[in-house]
Amino acid sequence: MKDTPINYEVVSRKIRESKIQNIGTASIREIKRLINNIEDETGEKFVRMEMGVPGLPPSQIGVEAEIEALKHGVASIYPDIEGIPSLKHEVARFVKLFLDINVDEEDCVPTVGSMQGGFAAFLTLGRMKAGKDTTLFIDPGFPVYRQQHHVLGQKLESFDVYNFRGDKLKDKLESYLSKGNIHSILYSNPNNPSWICLNQKELQIIAELADKYDIVILEDLAYFGMDFRKDYSRPGQPPFQPTIAKYTDNFILLISGSKAFSYAGQRISAMVISPKLFNQKAPDLLNYFSTDIFGRAMIYGTIYALSSGTSHSVQYAFAAMLKAANDGTYNFIKDLREYGEKAYIMKKLFTDNGFNIVYDKDENVPVGDGFYFTFGYPGFTGEELLKELLYYGVSAISLSITGSERKEGLRACVSLVQRDQFPALEERLKKFQEQHPVG
Repeated sequence: MKDTPINYEVVSRKIRESKIQNIGTASIREIKRLINNIEDETGEKFVRMEMGVPGLPPSQIGVEAEIEALKHGVASIYPDIEGIPSLKHEVARFVKLFLDINVDEEDCVPTVGSMQGGFAAFLTLGRMKAGKDTTLFIDPGFPVYRQQHHVLGQKLESFDVYNFRGDKLKDKLESYLSKGNIHSILYSNPNNPSWICLNQKELQIIAELADKYDIVILEDLAYFGMDFRKDYSRPGQPPFQPTIAKYTDNFILLISGSKAFSYAGQRISAMVISPKLFNQKAPDLLNYFSTDIFGRAMIYGTIYALSSGTSHSVQYAFAAMLKAANDGTYNFIKDLREYGEKAYIMKKLFTDNGFNIVYDKDENVPVGDGFYFTFGYPGFTGEELLKELLYYGVSAISLSITGSERKEGLRACVSLVQRDQFPALEERLKKFQEQHPVG
């Protein structure tokens, strides 16, 4: 038996009982369930970094607005499929004030989290133009978007952007787009899992190619304003959150309430479709929908079929939170800085004990501190390291399920790790280093 912080026999048995064929490639939810089972039997609390969920209380502005909406009876009424007017109004304002982009209210549609927004976009874009049947992922990225493609039976191609930053990005993208089968490009900014951020020059390169090859850019802004190296918290004042929408009108933005407003449990997001794309006619859509207008096919075809709208009460919550941010009475980014502060401390605990940061550069500058970071350990693949760390009470997910080519790494989320757990994390990492000497 190994002398590990978490009982070696129990961890080994729970891994066997989980029937997960390869711990290193297991889904996030499978890892979560396995760790729950180990914690239940051992009574030992893990340093949990596998789930990308908020670690802050939900915005009280949203909670109070949702309670009021429920008191007024909205739970018994189907919401309009395109969203309640107040939410559409505040989303359009938010896009103007925090992105410096003009969109119409009709272009702003609530979805059941950005996951539903992504699913609806993939489904609709894949039917928009004959011959364009593939999404290009600028990876690494959120693993569930890959799963959605598998569920839909749709094609995807991908590449790890880490070695193709700056001017190198253009030729790499063109090698895929020139084939003519790509209907859209997907990326997150800031990036989940690496926390790299595409800069204005790179966004401009992507936009120019989108226009050249007539493709749609899906920009996932799940971590809106959370590149804490700049202050994006002041409505209507620069700097603004970087966005592809500054450079092209072929875009769909996914703006989530989950992380920015700590409202993940209620599943709320806004899909913002560019005015040009919303009104674009695509005759091939008629093979699946009753209209050839993209925005109407998206709302009254796809989103209607998926969920018959987004929860009525949470739309009022999201509208209230956005209004407060737009009015400047609620600095939603101020509280989020806790994530960056924790990441700075945790990354140092890892590097002080023999670990390394895998995605360490944002082009030619150090990657910022935020919701996620990546780490590895000499001599281990990410999949091996994930399994071994379970015996030390530390959890994460493997980069191999994110489309990353850095197979030696894991993704850590800082949100659920409490500051009073830092001593335990440090002790466990020291133990790991002692029992896995390098060189």
